[in-house]
Amino acid sequence: MIAIEMRFWLAARDAAYAIRHAVFVEEQGIPAELEIDAYDPIAEHALAFVDGQCVATVRIYQDEQDPRKAKIGRMAVLKEFRGQGIGTALLGEAIRVGMMQGASVFELHAQQSAAPFYAKLQFKPDGPIFDEVGIPHQCMRLVLGTPAP
Repeated sequence: MIAIEMRFWLAARDAAYAIRHAVFVEEQGIPAELEIDAYDPIAEHALAFVDGQCVATVRIYQDEQDPRKAKIGRMAVLKEFRGQGIGTALLGEAIRVGMMQGASVFELHAQQSAAPFYAKLQFKPDGPIFDEVGIPHQCMRLVLGTPAP
């Protein structure tokens, strides 16, 4: 059974960073110094647990210029837990939290290899493919109906 918890950075940092380090630094070779950035402290972090073990994370934060827009990032699922619906559940919870805060537009930078996953969840490509930390990425957007007041 998957349990998802939303936490702010100080409470999420150790678990979220362990997942992100395993996926982004160890598995994908992204430099560790690029992994934590200025958005972590302002974001809410969703953590997915299976049998008490943290196996996935994602963050979400409001756009500074447009509060109707939320940014999703640092989505990571441990390799041995992929393909089990954990990423879908985690992303769904992040979107739910964003909607509760008034967001109706969700943006993310998908690694090109993960773009089909996001497309299945109704995210649409937005702009050209670009390089981010040496990996091809695609900006993707999900636009929902107007949130309730």
